[in-house]
Amino acid sequence: MNALTLQWQDVGQIRTHNIYEQQPSKNPGTVRIGRDPQRCDIVLTDPTVSGLHVEVFFHHQQHSFYIRNLRSQNPPLIDGQQLVQGEKPLHQGSIIHLGQMQLKVSAITIDSIPATIITPPQPAAPPAYQQPIVQQRPAYVPTPPVQQGVYGLECPKCHKVSPPTHLQIGCPWCGTSLAAAVSVLVAPGN
Repeated sequence: MNALTLQWQDVGQIRTHNIYEQQPSKNPGTVRIGRDPQRCDIVLTDPTVSGLHVEVFFHHQQHSFYIRNLRSQNPPLIDGQQLVQGEKPLHQGSIIHLGQMQLKVSAITIDSIPATIITPPQPAAPPAYQQPIVQQRPAYVPTPPVQQGVYGLECPKCHKVSPPTHLQIGCPWCGTSLAAAVSVLVAPGN
């Protein structure tokens, strides 16, 4: 299971939180961090942290955890570099500054199983010692074209499926980033 562990000091105590690739959260597909308990999964008490500051998610295509800035007026520092917009990969040992709070990525566990590519079943070839069976067909029978399944990206928020070309653009229905979207096989004709 893909997991990332964050560690920080809050009110004099060291706190840790594990973030898993797919876990229940207030924004499916991501874990949001900030001061607002209504919108955030990890709530920090420091007043320099924005109500909704950043979100962490597992990027399936890159097979890595990423952090995304949600507050342009109070951008986070990731390993000493300001993240004004967009997202950035996280690594074990990465240091995240949200306002004056410092969080550290103390561990990352990534499954080493490569992604499986699904292909339609292929007819088995007859053994070399057998003669193939030839079936007689009527003179002309129109056959419908065979359509292969296509992949799409399921929006983590509205769950509608859009083409993979929308990965950089976002969900055309609700505008949510598709970086944390699940790749799904769409049945032919849908």
